[in-house]
Amino acid sequence: MTGFHVMAGTDKTLTLPAVRKITTSDVIDALGRGLDDFWQKPSHYAFLCLIYPLVGVVLIYWASGANALPLLFPLVSGFALLGPFAALGLYEISRRREAGLDTSWRHAFDVRRSPAIPSIVAVGAMLFAMFIAWLLVAQGLYTRLLGPEPPTSMAHFLETLFTTDAGFMLLLLGNAIGFIFALVVLITTSIAFPMLLDRDCGAVAAIITSVRAASTNPVPIALWGLLVAGALFVGSLPLFAGLAVVMPILGHATWHLYRKLVAE
Repeated sequence: MTGFHVMAGTDKTLTLPAVRKITTSDVIDALGRGLDDFWQKPSHYAFLCLIYPLVGVVLIYWASGANALPLLFPLVSGFALLGPFAALGLYEISRRREAGLDTSWRHAFDVRRSPAIPSIVAVGAMLFAMFIAWLLVAQGLYTRLLGPEPPTSMAHFLETLFTTDAGFMLLLLGNAIGFIFALVVLITTSIAFPMLLDRDCGAVAAIITSVRAASTNPVPIALWGLLVAGALFVGSLPLFAGLAVVMPILGHATWHLYRKLVAE
């Protein structure tokens, strides 16, 4: 398969585009443009993203048994690590709208015909590996601090978390480690997937460009990360129902952030 390439682009060389310096105003503008893309056909894109609240509810139901309770919070928070990959169809919709093409929600599935699909799958596999690593670390931390025995009920689990020194330490260390995982994902993939859809450059080039964009624009990227985290938190509160609106807006906004960060 001569078209199968992951590490570099079609010419087999590692080509890195120029990265622009942006401001926090550009981040806000990208979010506004994402909202504008969503508002074009809000019911279509909300329907397209119903899978996110449904997956969240399934995760909670699966983890509601006593044996899986220690993984409840890591599963819910770790689900966000897969967000950049899950929003592929939304980047495609924004790309098509920018190009003046039809933006019917069905075109979100056109990504499967992208010449960069091997590279996209490779970066997605990296995110999935980080998701699994986060779950293993969270489980190991729980076992180390609270022992191998699972809680007997949700009430017992919450009581242990909020009324014991070990539970408090679990919350503190768990959030700190989770922040590190989220930071790595933000730095390495903030614009990797939109870039791969836009130009078949290879997974390594996309990841390196994301890292360069973050290092060149630490404050705007940090603001973007905070906005994403805050929006996902708010969207998750009513049984994840808000994610059907939050996810498409963030997905569209990510495309516009990529356009601001990476030169043509």
